Amino acid sequence: MPRLLVVHHTPSPNLQAVLEAVREGAAMVEEVDLEVRPALSAGPADLLAADGVVLGTPANIGYMSGALKHFFDTVYYPCLDATVGLPFGVYVHGGDDTAGALKAIGTITGALRWKQVAAPLSLTGASTKEDLEAARELAATVAVSL
Repeated sequence: MPRLLVVHHTPSPNLQAVLEAVREGAAMVEEVDLEVRPALSAGPADLLAADGVVLGTPANIGYMSGALKHFFDTVYYPCLDATVGLPFGVYVHGGDDTAGALKAIGTITGALRWKQVAAPLSLTGASTKEDLEAARELAATVAVSL
């Protein structure tokens, strides 16, 4: 059964609601095993066992969270060649801007040669019903691609 890995840093209630919507979206796709790991504890073994990944982070001072950056630092060289073409999606939540975080994630996933299979989800402010539906759709899209 294909495995979808969700690597996230979820320090706020808004991001917790988005993470739960991601879980719900992945659950809508039958025959996909979901593994949810905090970015500070996810590592190369988790990524190498995955058939696709959803990345989730807050935008902190114009950049991804240090936790997600730590994940990338941990997995980059051990997974560089083994994860080429890995399907992925990403969601970023910020107070008012997510552009810097999305750009940095795009640079790193581009260097890893992963395949973005869903449009990046940029969320700002309090989570709305539409935001949560978009998060469900993001996860389901990545799950279907596996």
